[in-house]
Amino acid sequence: MVKVNNIRIGDNNPFVLIAGPCLVESKELVEKIASEIKKITTELDIPFIFKSSYKKANRTSGNSFSGIGDEEALRILGSVKENFDIPVLTDIHTMEEVQIAAKTVDVLQIPAFLCRQTDLLVAAGKTGKVVNIKKGQFLAPEDMKHAAEKVASTGNTNILLTERGTTFGYHNLIVDMRSLIIMRELGYPVVMDATHSVQVPSKDGYSGGQPKFIKPLARAAASIGIDALFLEVHPEPSKALSDAESQLPLSELKELLVDIQKIDRLIKNY
Repeated sequence: MVKVNNIRIGDNNPFVLIAGPCLVESKELVEKIASEIKKITTELDIPFIFKSSYKKANRTSGNSFSGIGDEEALRILGSVKENFDIPVLTDIHTMEEVQIAAKTVDVLQIPAFLCRQTDLLVAAGKTGKVVNIKKGQFLAPEDMKHAAEKVASTGNTNILLTERGTTFGYHNLIVDMRSLIIMRELGYPVVMDATHSVQVPSKDGYSGGQPKFIKPLARAAASIGIDALFLEVHPEPSKALSDAESQLPLSELKELLVDIQKIDRLIKNY
């Protein structure tokens, strides 16, 4: 089991929601989304961790929007954490970013493409923060053992492992639900990222998506048993400055969470 503040993840506890916009686009947008998700999760009694990238260092095209500025974005995330009393998660991409982000957020996330970067994993582990490692699209689930061991070598075992799809051909991802079982057998809580899993990688210079599969994948994962559900949500996904084709409309979140909670209660018998 991993604790993020007073939230328990794993050990047959109710699922935790990790959700928010792909990228910090503005203070107004981030606060609007955080406020609405906090309202929904409070009503449904679902533990909630807010997520948003303060920068995007892995855009398909060098011309794509990558952020409003690191300091400003982190300041906004810190404001969300304080004003809404919720833990916050963000991505880190380099060793230099680790300490900077760790001063503000509660969970450091290792992007899928960087899940084998030893120095980055070790640096994240040394902060003592919870580390969420996304499984690379190129990696077998059992090989996440090695990524987790790099973080754990620092004495920090506050580790989450996230499924986000596996490369199938050149422009497609598939989700092997067995990976959720395999990664949990490594001894760490597992997270299902139902939004990045529907991406269509590198489509004409940007990442496309098939959002109609977000809800079915989330429900399927919940039926297997997950410790947390990761969703990127936006009031108007088509207008999002990042991952516009793979975010869930904020207006559809509550209905999906009601379904996931029903499944989670059935599977975990609480």
